[in-house]
Amino acid sequence: MKKVKKVIVELYNPDWKLEFEKIRDELAEVLRDNVISIEHVGSTSVEGLAAKPVIDIDVVMKDYNAFETVKGRLESIGYEHNGDQGVIERHAFKYAGKPHLMRHHLYVCPEYSAELKRHIVFRDWLRSHPDDRDWYGSVKMLAAKYYPEDIDSYMTAKNPCVKEIFNKCGLDNTY
Repeated sequence: MKKVKKVIVELYNPDWKLEFEKIRDELAEVLRDNVISIEHVGSTSVEGLAAKPVIDIDVVMKDYNAFETVKGRLESIGYEHNGDQGVIERHAFKYAGKPHLMRHHLYVCPEYSAELKRHIVFRDWLRSHPDDRDWYGSVKMLAAKYYPEDIDSYMTAKNPCVKEIFNKCGLDNTY
């Protein structure tokens, strides 16, 4: 039997920025000079945008020469490498036992990663285009209302909106 994954989309919460900062600070303490930046990406990073209450984070390395060090340091604070999950130049990490931090998705990628570029360009577009931000937020709220227990249908329902915004900001339509 397929596990049901609840789809919850909330109105923007200003605490998400603070929650990101807590996670970033914990990561920065161990990663120090092995990374270029720790980026808050995804919908929770866009002020005013409705989102699933999960912080998305991209840890940015110069290149893969730093990956084993970054991986080891993340493992030292309870993260486990979860492979690339089918996304080129992006590695996912999972965790357990971090009740002091908000639920989050953690990815590590080199600065030239196409996925990183996609995250940053999309985030920055929504931050500077409130009409698209509000449209995307309303599509997500409606999709979550219609598909509260079907993440795949939720994703399919918001796909046309995402693709149109991708076109506007010059990204290819793979989503």
